[in-house]
Amino acid sequence: MKYRWSMAPAQPLLVGRLIAELGISPLLAQCLLNRGFCEPAATGLFLEPRLKNLADPFLIPNMGAAVDRLFRARERGESLVIFGDYDVDGVTSTTILTEVLGALGWKVNYYLPHRLEEGYGLSREGVENCLKKFPATLLLAVDCGSTAVATVEWLGTQGVDVVVLDHHQVSSPAPAAAALVNPQLHTGEGVGFRELCSAGLAFKLAHALLKRGRELGVAAAAEFDLRPLLDLVALGTIADIVPLTGENRLLVAAGLRYLDTTRRPGLVALKEVAGTKAPVGTYEVGFQLAPRLNAAGRLEDAEEALRLLMAVAANGAETLARSLDGRNRERQKIERTIADEVIGALRAKFDPARDFVIVEGQLLWHIGVVGIVASRVLQQFHRPTIILGGDGDDWRGSGRSISGFDLAGALTDCRDLLVRHGGHAMAAGLTIATRNVDALRTRLNDLARRTLTPADLQPLLRLDADVRLNDITLDRLAELDRLKPTGQGNPAVQLVARRVTQARPLQRLGNEKQHVKMWLTDGTGTHETVWWNAGREANPPVGHFDAAFAPQINEFAGRRVIQLKLLDWQTS
Repeated sequence: MKYRWSMAPAQPLLVGRLIAELGISPLLAQCLLNRGFCEPAATGLFLEPRLKNLADPFLIPNMGAAVDRLFRARERGESLVIFGDYDVDGVTSTTILTEVLGALGWKVNYYLPHRLEEGYGLSREGVENCLKKFPATLLLAVDCGSTAVATVEWLGTQGVDVVVLDHHQVSSPAPAAAALVNPQLHTGEGVGFRELCSAGLAFKLAHALLKRGRELGVAAAAEFDLRPLLDLVALGTIADIVPLTGENRLLVAAGLRYLDTTRRPGLVALKEVAGTKAPVGTYEVGFQLAPRLNAAGRLEDAEEALRLLMAVAANGAETLARSLDGRNRERQKIERTIADEVIGALRAKFDPARDFVIVEGQLLWHIGVVGIVASRVLQQFHRPTIILGGDGDDWRGSGRSISGFDLAGALTDCRDLLVRHGGHAMAAGLTIATRNVDALRTRLNDLARRTLTPADLQPLLRLDADVRLNDITLDRLAELDRLKPTGQGNPAVQLVARRVTQARPLQRLGNEKQHVKMWLTDGTGTHETVWWNAGREANPPVGHFDAAFAPQINEFAGRRVIQLKLLDWQTS
């Protein structure tokens, strides 16, 4: 698939100002401007993320009410149960709060819903099963609950108060919880916590509890150190693909350092089975650790992942980590089978002029992997995609979207066709009667035609700057590393070199010769370049062409060499 290139405009005056005041290179200055940083003071804080710059947790809407209700439960000796979620964000936030609340004197239990039997979120069936196992007068819903109006109302009739700690879109009307702690409710500008996921919110709630506990003279609060929990915060934040800006950047930057040296037996064992080497970055979390933690919840329930994170002994942790590794391989097999089936069928019938949104479902497709399949289909066709599965009259599904199409908002416009729905602009979940699937596809396509332009339907490749290849040095890449951690909202650096040619014959790599290695030169320098997953039949560029690439450092046999990752190319 060819991309629509978007080159950030050169801004020499602003670049000059950043160079003068921060002592950085023109390339790093341009990359910072492309990410919205033009004021030296704010830019300096971005380049040097420090935990001391975190905002007061009580600035998050309703945090004070949540802390008041929790401390009232502690004073009264009430039983408290944490109702979590089965993805990495839900599991890490549940672990954080179980550990903190237990250490500070609460009577606390936890419950994770079963994906296949109880579904997503704070469902009536899920909370009934939770309370049968752990009778409680206070339920702390974590990473769910912002749209659970009926369930929260029912819990009230049972004498159970609810505190919701969540970052998903809030329904209108909102649930009548004792406290709804959700950064989406903050209406002010310039706050750094609006994009926190639930792991970040759990850390903020823990911080608020410690502050209040210290004010009240709680001895355990004075002694408790929150910082070792940052390894879990980094895991949940990166896995949930929230923007790595604002407070998320501060938490992840620190959390990755703690993850590197963690003594948590479960994470030590998980890094071992995943083959994760130091330093741990966003790639290692997103593609090695998080998928294994997610595997249990995708196929059945996430209890095993939670027990791994809470493990106190190495032997038990190693057993759990190996089990999760096996589940992940099983998940990958199921996912590949469904994805191949969907993509094969779509290639035969897909009409780019007609199909603005893809909605596909089939009986017995495993609902635990439909979100990953939706992501793979979107990568192939660059269309908002919903994949559905199940084994009854109601199917459950997961969707992924493209820039310009608010998927959660579109599902709200289709709510008369749905049993349940919720999520974000870029990712959402739903339950639908099978008889309504065709109607949903039709309506979503109608909505998309009114919203999306032809340009939106071609994937965008954002490029930071034109460079000469001799400008790409080890020292320059080390400086660009100051932008890390990169990810959603803070992308890795992508550059373009003009009028390059191949300096020597290319090589094909991989078991199926699906990768291409080239040596590109623009006359000023030459660098090894790899075109990953080009395909055996791919025609590599010839003659003079413009190459879009991501610069990387390849470490092999004790040597550090520059390698360019080819993203796309155009004839010069």
